[in-house]
Amino acid sequence: MAARVAELRVVRGWSLDDLAGHTGVSRSTLSRLERAEISPTASLLGKLCTAYGWTMSRLLAEVETEPPAVVRVADQQIWRDEASGFTRRSVSPPHPGLRAELIEGELAPGADITYERPPVTGMEQHVWVLGGRLEFTDNGTVHVLETGDCLRFRLWGGTRLRNPGDEPARYAIVVVLP
Repeated sequence: MAARVAELRVVRGWSLDDLAGHTGVSRSTLSRLERAEISPTASLLGKLCTAYGWTMSRLLAEVETEPPAVVRVADQQIWRDEASGFTRRSVSPPHPGLRAELIEGELAPGADITYERPPVTGMEQHVWVLGGRLEFTDNGTVHVLETGDCLRFRLWGGTRLRNPGDEPARYAIVVVLP
């Protein structure tokens, strides 16, 4: 429960002071809750659920559900953006009880994708090129990656993925929440 409550706050980009303002619960109580030093009361859970726009049953279900040990290829979701030439497979999808996920990406030759800012500031990523060539720009720094190369970093700013080659660029990304 403590880890999930902390994760919900971080995903929204809220500080403990922000959450205290949304819930009317003291910063110190919220801090103790996130460190698992106290157990939440029903009233405290109700205030948290209101702040996040969640039902209590949803929060409790996410905390109690164990992630599957095996994610079968048939269950891995694939998303394609035909216009940009980008394919994304969620190999090991996010789960409330876990902090990391594994994604496989493929960029068609000439494909170019820009993200203006990270979904979660400070999120750790590892980009491993499985085939082809990938130009990865992280917060203004350009990295040219060849097959087998791995780039690891924390996301603080915008990113760009570009395939400068004449064959598809395949890569894996490990995403780790802070």
